[in-house]
Amino acid sequence: MSRHQLSPSHPEPGRSGTHGRAAGTGAPGRSRTAGAAAADGDAWLPEGGDEVLLVTSSAVLRGEVERIVAAAGAQLRIAANAAEGGRHWDGAAAVLVGSDIRELPPRRRAPAVLVGLDGEGDSLWHLAAVLGAERVAVLPDAAAWLADHLSRSRSPGPGGLILGVTGGCGGAGATTAAAWIAQAAAGLGARVLLVDGDPWGGGLELALAAEEQAGLRWPDLSEARGSIDPVQLADSLPVAGGFSFLSWPASREQPVPVAAATTAGVLDAARRGYELVVVDIGRGTDPIHTFAWDCDRITVVVPAQLKAAVAAVRLLQEFPPVEAALLVRGRPGAALDATLLADAIGLPVQGRVPELRGLAAAVEAGRLLDLGKRRSVRHFAASVLDFLGDDLPAGELQ
Repeated sequence: MSRHQLSPSHPEPGRSGTHGRAAGTGAPGRSRTAGAAAADGDAWLPEGGDEVLLVTSSAVLRGEVERIVAAAGAQLRIAANAAEGGRHWDGAAAVLVGSDIRELPPRRRAPAVLVGLDGEGDSLWHLAAVLGAERVAVLPDAAAWLADHLSRSRSPGPGGLILGVTGGCGGAGATTAAAWIAQAAAGLGARVLLVDGDPWGGGLELALAAEEQAGLRWPDLSEARGSIDPVQLADSLPVAGGFSFLSWPASREQPVPVAAATTAGVLDAARRGYELVVVDIGRGTDPIHTFAWDCDRITVVVPAQLKAAVAAVRLLQEFPPVEAALLVRGRPGAALDATLLADAIGLPVQGRVPELRGLAAAVEAGRLLDLGKRRSVRHFAASVLDFLGDDLPAGELQ
């Protein structure tokens, strides 16, 4: 990502400094819209300050983002529309687009974050998918997360990959596939975290026979705010099968709500603390909006059946603009050929989830990871890890 270095002796319009004064205003940190005439006198700007571009004509969004960017220690440039923002797009360390913007400059990289306000509902995620935004921040709830995200975007360090696994229809076997993928990657020596993304799924820990393992569960993180230390998170999570896991508790109690901003903070910390994060995304719009938008890649588990293909196509409409692939569950010669399934859904087939005799009973008994040692399962997991590129040596599993 390109950086735009600021020169203290040549201020430009449309910037908001987080330190010092905006030129000619007599007030610290006041932003000016792009294209406004430069005020007399030179503004002091910190050396090496990185610029955040906000494209919006909403005064409310502008006010919210100004405070957040100041907290992140960055410079803010505001453009009222895509035409104004296009001149500064490629030079910005991060690009934020308001929910009032409906089109982007041609041939520009995707905006980092679509920012909107509480109450705008599902329309934010639909708009983000259309614009190609990487993340969605609903303000003011996501203010702490966005400040932390912008701070780290200015000096990004190495981070792990987040792989989402979801079922194209109910009972597809996404949890099973996610656990086997995590187990295989851990077997290669990678630092792996398996995340339970379905609060109504009964608890991933049951399938791992790890409900008695000490460590944090999702309700323990419900009050977390802002940046989460990745080392502390990793040290506090339970371990099974050689990988860490974060599960909803296997209990009869109602799931404790966890804010979307908290979830984003947890996943950001996980990315910094692990080489691979596998997220078992529950079905439905809420889990997809909460987890899928943090994923680098997504796999969809589908049985080789026409009904499953139809359900998967509907699900894809909620996906973020990231690379996705199918994991087909079924034996060769199943009701719907894998090639036909790929054509019907519009995604390539990356692997085939093996159909194992006694799988349901093994899951009930907490022996899912025992089955993960079988050759057919290891071969399946290798095909999925190959989907992640060269970061993990998937070939050794075959």
